[in-house]
Amino acid sequence: MGLAEKTNVVQAMTPSEIASRLAGRVNDVCMHLLPSGKRDGSEWRVGSTGGEKGQSLGVHLKGTKSGVWCDFSTGETGDLLDLWCAVRSCDMRTALTEAKSYLGVAEPKLAAVADKSFARPDRPKCATPKPSSPVMEYLKDRGLKPETIAAFKIGEHGRLIVFPYLRDGGLVHWKTIGIDRDAKGKKTGIRTSAETEPCLFGWHTIPADAREVTITEGEIDAMSAWQLGRPALSVPFGGGTGAKQAWIEYEYANLERFDTIYLCLDNDEEGKKATEEIIKRLGRERCRLVDLGCKDFNVALDSLMFSKDDVDECYEKAKSLDPDKLAGVMDFAEEVYSEFFDKDPTTSGMALPWDKADDLIRFRSSELTVWTGWSGHGESQLLNSLAYHGMRQGEKFCIASMEMPARRNLQRMVRQAGGLAYPSKAYINAILQSLAGKLWIYNQVGSAKTSEMLDTFRYAAKRYGVTHFIVDSLAKLGMAEDDYNGQKQAMEALVGFAHEMDVHVHLVAHPRKAEDENRVPGKLDVRGGAILTDLADNVITVWRNKEKEKSQAKNETERDKESDVHMIVSKQRLTGEEGKVPLWFDRASSQYMQRESSKPRQWVAFSGQTEQQPDTQGAA
Repeated sequence: MGLAEKTNVVQAMTPSEIASRLAGRVNDVCMHLLPSGKRDGSEWRVGSTGGEKGQSLGVHLKGTKSGVWCDFSTGETGDLLDLWCAVRSCDMRTALTEAKSYLGVAEPKLAAVADKSFARPDRPKCATPKPSSPVMEYLKDRGLKPETIAAFKIGEHGRLIVFPYLRDGGLVHWKTIGIDRDAKGKKTGIRTSAETEPCLFGWHTIPADAREVTITEGEIDAMSAWQLGRPALSVPFGGGTGAKQAWIEYEYANLERFDTIYLCLDNDEEGKKATEEIIKRLGRERCRLVDLGCKDFNVALDSLMFSKDDVDECYEKAKSLDPDKLAGVMDFAEEVYSEFFDKDPTTSGMALPWDKADDLIRFRSSELTVWTGWSGHGESQLLNSLAYHGMRQGEKFCIASMEMPARRNLQRMVRQAGGLAYPSKAYINAILQSLAGKLWIYNQVGSAKTSEMLDTFRYAAKRYGVTHFIVDSLAKLGMAEDDYNGQKQAMEALVGFAHEMDVHVHLVAHPRKAEDENRVPGKLDVRGGAILTDLADNVITVWRNKEKEKSQAKNETERDKESDVHMIVSKQRLTGEEGKVPLWFDRASSQYMQRESSKPRQWVAFSGQTEQQPDTQGAA
């Protein structure tokens, strides 16, 4: 039985943090792992990690060494996680899982729109490199020893190097690279196994008890690092961002076993971009930057002939990424340059999907937008539509719609994507598949605790690279309507999260009770008023033209040319731009269009039957 009666959802914890928690309950842990032992003064004594009676193994129960153990007959030592591995005869990943369960610690869980499935790769055509083959000679010329080549189980196929990506005793992925270059000096023969899981290269060489690992940009770099005494893994698709770093999602849990992750990617633009992405996703608190003073590990090994001592010195100087509370202005020089030249506020961030909007507003990272409007005026529906178009631009979304079940929210988004009131089952599946890996659901209806929701959001931002979070609505964060202090605290937490994770938060905050729905609500009409809107970067009102709807219901035509909906930007902190976007709404598809003459579109291409009327008679 575990130590906690209920499971507490917390942020991802390092092995050392888990070990520290175990040490806080060291007496109970010793009883759990080694029940045949006995207390002897300030130590728990037992014969060995096998649990037999005796005195050879001692666990400190008090003081600064609480939880530290040593088996004097074998020389084994470590903390309580190491003891867990030894007693259970398991690896660190298994020990972490069991220890978390025992402590009542759980990772946040997210509901994915559709799960991805991967195939096990066919074994590549290759053989073990012969002692004098072109591949073996090439690798040896790169400074790699035969034992290193053998340890990584490298294969050859003609003039192709075959890199097997092994994990947990099985082949997960493979990659080939030719030893020849083309006329432009670029690598040839690059192929990867199809429809297989993106993963890291070199897992089978990592010691079971390792708490530190190095991530490199290439397989040969990882092999070079290993040869120089540093357990290392390589990213599968090189530098850059986005899909090239898709492996993070699938290796996130596997990397939890490490306290420290050293990053030693190529010292070029693509390598720097990849480094930034990895730091953001895996956490700056445990990442360190290794500067070898050259392009990569293989150059250090082959051309510069680094020794193990040289490498150790570089690791001792590895730059910590822990944020400083006080910094000089020149520390921000590169970021300031970027704001001027790389992050033009009129062109950076998620754009509106309508040409006529003329880039009135962009939804930029590290910002929060308050969406408001009278109840029933469609702010949630419009947000769903914008989320879909954002995903078409390459953004990733997580929606916390506590006011309706996920199935209803997704039903609306499917309509908007398909442009149909009743898409067929096959078309629905195609639309949902198109959203897989782009959309996640915070699966809760009713009130949520702000802190618990944000823990899950951080997890989504780190593991899956989610860039936009929709909170619908502020009223569902567990505060009374007149709890202005609670609303302010929730707002401050959401703004802080947006800055911390460099993401955009969309917050629905309803106005006070409507006296006249024909009047467009302003910033100060938002429930909570200036307390909320002052903290927001942007404020947008969605207003539905109900007078037009009434007129049309009476078959009157004088308002027909008016738009159905107004999207009104009443605050934009960065640029100061304000304005109105007129929109026309198609009820059947729930699509918002920029022109009266526009027709609903099927945004997801599908070759089969797209429309299927429901069987209302059968349902009855």
